[in-house]
Amino acid sequence: MTASPSSFEETSEAQAAASQLTRLGESRWVLISALLIAVLFVIAFQVPVWAAVSGLLVLCGVAAFVPRRTSGRRVQLSTQRERRRMWPGTGMKVTVDALPTPCFVADGRGITRYINASAQEAYEGVKPGDPLSFCLRAPSLLEAFDRVCATGGTERISWIEKVPTETWYEAHIAPMYMPGSGGSQDHGGREPDFILVVIQDQTENRRLERMRTDFVANASHELRTPLASLTGFIETIQGPAKNDPEAQDRFLSIMLDQAGRMRRLIDDILSLSRIELKAHVRPANVVDLSEIIRHTADALSPLAADMNVEIRIEMPASPVRLKGDRDELIQVAENLIENALKYGSNGKFVDVHLSEQNEEPEEHFWILAVRDYGEGIPKEHLPRLTERFYRVDVESSRALKGTGLGLAIVKHILTRHRARLEIDSERGQGTTFTVKLPALENTNGLPEKISA
Repeated sequence: MTASPSSFEETSEAQAAASQLTRLGESRWVLISALLIAVLFVIAFQVPVWAAVSGLLVLCGVAAFVPRRTSGRRVQLSTQRERRRMWPGTGMKVTVDALPTPCFVADGRGITRYINASAQEAYEGVKPGDPLSFCLRAPSLLEAFDRVCATGGTERISWIEKVPTETWYEAHIAPMYMPGSGGSQDHGGREPDFILVVIQDQTENRRLERMRTDFVANASHELRTPLASLTGFIETIQGPAKNDPEAQDRFLSIMLDQAGRMRRLIDDILSLSRIELKAHVRPANVVDLSEIIRHTADALSPLAADMNVEIRIEMPASPVRLKGDRDELIQVAENLIENALKYGSNGKFVDVHLSEQNEEPEEHFWILAVRDYGEGIPKEHLPRLTERFYRVDVESSRALKGTGLGLAIVKHILTRHRARLEIDSERGQGTTFTVKLPALENTNGLPEKISA
């Protein structure tokens, strides 16, 4: 069904008439004043009535047909006011930029209106005009944002992100009102002009708390046995063996071993805690993995001689460069080779093999394999070898002065280096620990290698 041309004309005429009436309403005080002046001129100055009426009619026509600039100015001011409510002012931006933590300024619909430099660095790709949920996807955060929009109050929430590493965040969400619109206490139920979201990374603080908790729990559990031994021997020396020099020498030797065990345990716990604190920070230094392996093998050669085991090394003659922490990678090599010497000593050989894997241009790795020819490890124990204080054989581990933390330290170091650890073992065939480390890439995306 279509409208006829006459109906369109009638509609246009009605709109024009309504517009004219609106202009007359806006000019009512001017017209009333003109009417009073016309009456005054007729009475006081004997002006003809027809002249006064004619002038009044002309004034009414002007008021009805000529647009007033005040109305357009009012519309312009209203538009500018709406724009100011849509985009934050310079003062607000300067204040947000001064904050050292990631900050987002969003409107009531959840659209990002401003982002400070810290937020742009932490959340790459986000820009004003994008929904806030593009970069902050925690459901609890978005729910808190909606509550602030609805109530005008403030919210403080925490959440955990599991990928790529476990990270804790805390967010402060508060309403913001434009100058001149009233504060949050007297805005009369009006929705906030903007919402400020401040994100703080609490990972370091939470890891410190976990480090203290884990240290107390693990130390109290593992130190109980050597402390009980020390207490018993001290009581024996003070009592029945008080005048027995031979027994005292034997007990003091055992006490020294137990004290050394406690020292090694505490050192490993502290080392593991320090590594965990830096788990989400990838190393930036470039190291030579082949030099690290040679250094470790030389340092462990006295132990290999005592165990009557030969360390056989096979690696490239040129330096093997990758990004890593030298001290931590030395810890990895020492733990793996030392474990192979201690638990595979009956095999007489420990093989250390370093090779490269470059199946695809985008995936280039260095493979470090440490193999012993000992008794091997039962399959059911393999998944748990990197757990803290887990031992396949508690007695043999303690006899070999193990703390149960060596492989846990290796796992956390490799996690920080974005590397992987694989364990393969068969009874009677020995055990192979394989470490897969990302290679150093040059500017063209190809593996970078230098000659010695």
